[in-house]
Parts: sequence; C-alpha cells; structure tokens
Amino acid sequence: MSARLACATGALLLLGACASPAGPSKAPTTVSAAAANTTAVFRPADFAWSQAPGKGGIDGQLTYGQSGQAFSCAASAVVLTPETPWVKRRMLILYNSDQASILPAAEVRARTPPGSSQDYSAYVRRTTCDAAGHFTFAGLPDGSWFVITVAKPAAGGGPPGRDVAIMRRVTLKNGQVAKVKL
Repeated sequence: MSARLACATGALLLLGACASPAGPSKAPTTVSAAAANTTAVFRPADFAWSQAPGKGGIDGQLTYGQSGQAFSCAASAVVLTPETPWVKRRMLILYNSDQASILPAAEVRARTPPGSSQDYSAYVRRTTCDAAGHFTFAGLPDGSWFVITVAKPAAGGGPPGRDVAIMRRVTLKNGQVAKVKL
C-alpha cells in the first residue's frame, strides 16, 4: 500500500480517534507557515520504540455528533500511528494540529505533505470500529500515538460528502489503558 493511500486511509480513521472531547465547537489550532514548513526527516529509528511489546492500550469510542446529527465509524478502520518528529509534522499539515482535530475528510485527503512517498505503514497499527463505534488497541508500549478515523453521518443522516476525519493524540504512561472518546 502506498504511503499516500495509507495516509489517506489512516487520516480518515485516525481523525475519529483524535477528536477533541469538546466536539466541533472547538476549532483546531491553525498552523503557521513556518511550523508547516519545518523540516522533519523520516527515520525508521524514530519509530523503533513503537515496536516494543507493552502493557498499554487504548479503549476508544466514537461519540462525535454535530448539530444534532450522530456520526458513526461502524466497520471503518481506525489507525494508530506512533508519534515521531516526521509524523508530528504530517499531522500539522493534514489536520492543522498535532493534538486533536475534526475536519471534513475531503479537506484532509486534498492535503499532500512532503515526503508522502515514505513507507511508514509497518509502524501503523489498525483495527475496525464495531457497530457501536467502539475500538481497542492492546499491547502498546508507553509513548504518544495519533488515533485517526473517518466518521460518517449515521443512518442516512445528512447529505453525502459530510464525512469527517478525526485525529487525536493520546499519551500512554506506566502501561495504562487510556479511555478515548472521539
């Protein structure tokens, strides 16, 4: 799978997991041109920590809604990407934030960060949302991760094309299982 396709797929999934608990009323931080243009080099060694076995996990639930409209990630992928300087820069470019963001999925897909040819898919973990919007990741080492998913208006609610990408940064410490609401 190409890094661009993996990123686009992951962006949709990770967006749901990284959403701010405050919901859409909290706008993502705008990234300055200087920050977006900061050079971050892809180095496989930066990802090594994420390959170690761990006792941590993420117990996630999509709860996002907008203007009374529920959203769902049922049967959609959820992507978990380890934080590295290179990945953090990609999040700033794709989501205008390195903490949490909810943006139209089409907008995220239209952004192409430099270095998109780098293949970091070996370091990305994936799972699927169940019918209730629940997802889990287990066996994670301590560190910071980006959870991403794409959410769609639930049960025929709203016009097509209103899908949103949800991204949220999650930090695990001491083998904890973090409860994450997107």
